[in-house]
Amino acid sequence: MLVGHLAAGLVGKRVAPKISLGTLVLAAVAADLLWCVFLITGIEQVRFVPAATTQNSLQAIHIPYSHGLLLDLVWAGLFAGAYLWRRHFPRGARVLFAAVVSHWVLDCISHKPDMPLAPGVAGRFGLGLWNSIPATVAVEGGFWAVALFLYARGNKPRNRAGVYAFWGGVVLVTAAWYNNVAGPPPAPNVVAAGMSSLVFFSLIVAWAYWMNQVRAVPAPS
Repeated sequence: MLVGHLAAGLVGKRVAPKISLGTLVLAAVAADLLWCVFLITGIEQVRFVPAATTQNSLQAIHIPYSHGLLLDLVWAGLFAGAYLWRRHFPRGARVLFAAVVSHWVLDCISHKPDMPLAPGVAGRFGLGLWNSIPATVAVEGGFWAVALFLYARGNKPRNRAGVYAFWGGVVLVTAAWYNNVAGPPPAPNVVAAGMSSLVFFSLIVAWAYWMNQVRAVPAPS
């Protein structure tokens, strides 16, 4: 998933408005950022297989450290613990813990059965939403649309950047997601895929932190 994970961050902002949108998005895509680093360094392995679309061309071989449920729970605990130590906001820490773990849940819905539980555990899980482009567009796209609606209702632009940069970013991310869902597979270079993905996800997190500055939660009347 892509916009599905960002949607989890947007929903988290509605649940806990005090948390920066950037921090929520960082939590929601933390597993993918770790995956990029582990892929580039050779700690985890994937391979490209012949397929009609990007989403089905990348086959997970060994990704238990970034996308295994046990390690995702550990990363979530570290992320939430660091936030609690810094901000002293228990509810925010719980929301961030859930945002990190939501990555495994959402990927388990979308992936083929390749989502591990823990290193050394043979069982793999996945409901295979990605096997159907229409179903992916309907389910993940629908979640994205609902999250955008909830976020836009609860956060008002402070200036023009809060309007144009926000919706411009939404359009670009949505286009990238749809190309990932239905577009042709990329060149089969694993390290290049990890590097480009790391840059892409880092830019999304930076955009989310920026949006937190140019959009505000209205004060209670």
